[in-house]
Amino acid sequence: MKEELFVSGRHIPNIDPYLNIWHWQIPLYLFLGGLAAGILFFAAYFVVRGKEKEMPATVKWATIIAPIALVIGLGALFWDLKHKLYFWQLYTTIRFTSPMSWGAWTLMAITPLSIVWVASYMKEMFPKWDWKFGFLNKFEAFVIKYRVPFAWIMMYLAIILGVYTGILLSAFNARPLWNVSILGPLFLVSGFSTGLAATMWVSKDEHERKVLSRIDIVFILIELFLIIHLFMGFMAGTAVKTEAFQLFLGGEFTISFWVFVVLLGLVFPVTLETLELWGYHVPKWIPPLLILFGGLMFRFVMVEAGQITRFLY
Repeated sequence: MKEELFVSGRHIPNIDPYLNIWHWQIPLYLFLGGLAAGILFFAAYFVVRGKEKEMPATVKWATIIAPIALVIGLGALFWDLKHKLYFWQLYTTIRFTSPMSWGAWTLMAITPLSIVWVASYMKEMFPKWDWKFGFLNKFEAFVIKYRVPFAWIMMYLAIILGVYTGILLSAFNARPLWNVSILGPLFLVSGFSTGLAATMWVSKDEHERKVLSRIDIVFILIELFLIIHLFMGFMAGTAVKTEAFQLFLGGEFTISFWVFVVLLGLVFPVTLETLELWGYHVPKWIPPLLILFGGLMFRFVMVEAGQITRFLY
């Protein structure tokens, strides 16, 4: 058998194929999108359940973070775009098989909705607030009157946004680390957990914090289960899947994933939250901070590691 080696020095942009690396903007965007989805989902959930007065920080105060996170995340995404002046073309069509299309339209809907949600509570949070214009007061009254239907819509959009942050990666067939169906549910659960953590940080009510902590413990345990299931699938998969898993088992992402994401971002905070529910004194800021840190590191690790893995033909 004759073996030939072809070497080319050509590297002409837009003619020769080349890889455009994703940098910090993408994991930051995915983190902030999941964070906003978690905050908005639980704000709407407790309104639908009729527990608005019992969960003031969840329904009102924490939701201020959501539109800010969405705007910053969209800014990071826009920064990463190669042809920034053509971003509007995403909104000239709807493709149900395209994660980009789902994400673009979901963000188009949930971002203004999150702003409207916060605006509808401004007079409750700040008694001296005045909209100045009569049509704004009428619109506020309309939103307050139909707040429960608005909450249902926001819950559905939050779920789509949370899942989309994972499906955006899993749709890349050429990256074996990303090309797994479990990535969507994993990012959804992780985003909801970070949303709960941010809300717990804002809340000053002991009862509200305990309710959120119990829910967060469940989500962290589900996230750990999904991570275990993810790597079990890699170990039982093809050679390229096993090679992708090796990055986390002695490879360059071993410490960053198992220490910063799993240990500090999941195991340690869920242990502290459990001890706090059992009556032990735990500084209230530590578990939320660790969960937020772990969620951010998880997205950075997955984005960076996924770009290294590849299928060999």
